[in-house]
Amino acid sequence: MPLSRWILLCLFVALTGVLYMVLFTDSKAYYIGAIYALACSLPLILFESGRLLPGLHARIQKLSTPAYFGSTLLAYLVLTGTGFGIAGASLKLLGLADAEWRDVLILRLTSFLYTMAFFFVGITLLRIRQLLGREVFSSLITGRYRKPLKEERIFLFIDVVGSTSYAREFGDLRAQEFLGEIFASFAEHVRAHDGEIDDYVGDCAIITWRLKAGIDGARCVSCLCAILSELESNKDWWIQQFGRAPKICAALHGGTVVTAAIGLFHQKITYFGDVVNTTARIEGLCKTLGEPVLISAELLGRMKLPDNVTAHACGAHTIKGHDAPLTVFALRQPTA
Repeated sequence: MPLSRWILLCLFVALTGVLYMVLFTDSKAYYIGAIYALACSLPLILFESGRLLPGLHARIQKLSTPAYFGSTLLAYLVLTGTGFGIAGASLKLLGLADAEWRDVLILRLTSFLYTMAFFFVGITLLRIRQLLGREVFSSLITGRYRKPLKEERIFLFIDVVGSTSYAREFGDLRAQEFLGEIFASFAEHVRAHDGEIDDYVGDCAIITWRLKAGIDGARCVSCLCAILSELESNKDWWIQQFGRAPKICAALHGGTVVTAAIGLFHQKITYFGDVVNTTARIEGLCKTLGEPVLISAELLGRMKLPDNVTAHACGAHTIKGHDAPLTVFALRQPTA
């Protein structure tokens, strides 16, 4: 998350502490409430974002629902209580709080419930944002796509190769776990490169950027390279956990689409236009040409590739829905 957003988040949290002082105490030392709020809430925020105790957070996520809620509540209580105690001890030692040690160190029930109330509202919004996607969430809130808009976008289709044979060998449930873990490994790289996971269709992930953001620094290509690099570096782990290392093929293309919010009770941002279909056709060429990563000449011509990526011409190909042949290039990285 950018520094500016962290600053805004900290300011909001501090204000909730000031509000607590106004509502529940007679003290005018509002800074004490702000300090306690930051000390109680930031550990929870860091924990939920996977930046604090990531191993514990990952294990809790895999528990059954009752165990998940119980473990999460216990973790929240410990983190909040620890933060409260550290803040209280610091204020007392610095002479900024004149209350008894017991009052500055032990978290009161009202303080815990107040913190949880604000935090659960925030977590609920975060979960909705994660479910819909960052851009979709903000677009639905602001009504950006209430009326259809034309815009230029880049699409990256990533298909998991051999998922059908994996399901035959290991079963459908295990195959779904395999796909879920693969798609989960994409998330941080997509977020780090300002992309958006638009949808999962079977064994294919669809990732998108607004054109300017995607070609700036070749983010769309760098994102794909980061995904490939992680899958390769963790090959042994994948084999140990799932009996097979994942292989993917990918296609990149961009152009003008019509973007709109559709649906009434279940809204979704969707993209209309030839660009999406063409990207899918290019992805289909990967198997035909024996190349794991293809990019359209049109998109390639609009960006400078990263230094460690080279483009190799694969000729012009007739694809369904196009009168003129489509020229594609294979993207390759030097092997170690």
